[in-house]
Amino acid sequence: MRVNAVIVVATFAISLLAGSIDSARAQATANSVVVYEGARLITGDGSAPIENAALVVDGARIARVGRSADIRVAGATHVSLAGKTVMPTIVDTHTHLSHTRDALLLDLTRRAYYGVGAVMSLGQDSGDLLPVRHEEIPGAARYLSAGRGITMPEPGCSTAPYWITSEAEGRKDVQQLAAEKVDIVKIYVDTWGGRYEKLTPELYGALIDEAHHRGLRVTAHIRDLEDAKGLLRAGIDAFAHGVRTSDIDDEALALYTQNPNLVVAPTLPTRGVRADLSWLRGSMPADQMEKLEAANTERPQRQAEFAIQARNLAKLNKAGVRIVLGTDGNTPWAPHVQMLDMVVAGMTPMQVIVAATRNSAAFLRIADTGTLEPGKSADFIVLDANPLDDITNTRRISSVYLRGEAVDRGAGHGGGMPDGSALCR
Repeated sequence: MRVNAVIVVATFAISLLAGSIDSARAQATANSVVVYEGARLITGDGSAPIENAALVVDGARIARVGRSADIRVAGATHVSLAGKTVMPTIVDTHTHLSHTRDALLLDLTRRAYYGVGAVMSLGQDSGDLLPVRHEEIPGAARYLSAGRGITMPEPGCSTAPYWITSEAEGRKDVQQLAAEKVDIVKIYVDTWGGRYEKLTPELYGALIDEAHHRGLRVTAHIRDLEDAKGLLRAGIDAFAHGVRTSDIDDEALALYTQNPNLVVAPTLPTRGVRADLSWLRGSMPADQMEKLEAANTERPQRQAEFAIQARNLAKLNKAGVRIVLGTDGNTPWAPHVQMLDMVVAGMTPMQVIVAATRNSAAFLRIADTGTLEPGKSADFIVLDANPLDDITNTRRISSVYLRGEAVDRGAGHGGGMPDGSALCR
């Protein structure tokens, strides 16, 4: 009888313990759900913003999105974002990042500081950096890469891209890139001011053919209108630049619009006008700010170059060509400058946001970011003002979240000027 009583007591105690564990687990699960409410929410898909919205985040994922009045989540943590605007993190499809692992990781954390959630490095990355693409680094942007680009020989310049002089060499290099599972193939079609020979139609045609045979897309660095036309006829998938030396004519515009899957990253140049850089103060060392201000001058030649490319972007955008954001180089805050430039060129703030979020993520084939919707990664920026009123409000960042975790944006975390490109262009 005494033994049975002990068994009963023990069973009861185990039941209580199990109940306590289940309760703790349930509480932990509830606490992992956070409702960010009261903000204006821009989903990134071009639809009208949701006023007084609720963004429900469960761990690293978005669980629900809608009006605060329509969403109730029992036991969740609630964070008021009244007066704020929420948008997806930015995706930069054209960068040239550092060439050592430690410097690369610093580049990626600096980009997260400025609300950039993913980047693709185009054409200068050695194979030993490619494994970083598969790492999930807390507080850092995702990294994609084209590996080594492909160009004609450029004596005295960087050998980061492959140099080729024959179709056989080009096909072999594409095969190597395919073996490394790069995210895209980057080719350069440019004489760089007459200093080098550029890829011929026969050579870039072979590169595009081999890449497509291997299941890879090709993006091209270009400058001139006739090269753009030739590449379009050869089946190019994307342009890493707009045409930079002349206005796009009707023939070119027709070629651009014939391929509904074509993607263009205009990578507009500096406008050549003195800009307000005050928004960068506090995120950079004082000596770096002084250097930026010293270079912040009126440059008429740059203004003329910008005007050509702005007109071309306006034509492509009006014709319905898919536009994405790309900045070139290695400046972590450059997406915010580029977004203003795209508005100056004639795009609306909403069109620019869609280009920088949904379109860019889709181009990079990152399925779980780019828009704020259930099931996607909780990658979002909280802004102090509405970028639909003024695109420069993307710079007024209150906080950044990647995979549901707040990015450390303490003083100085934006870093100084990054390492320069390895190319001598």
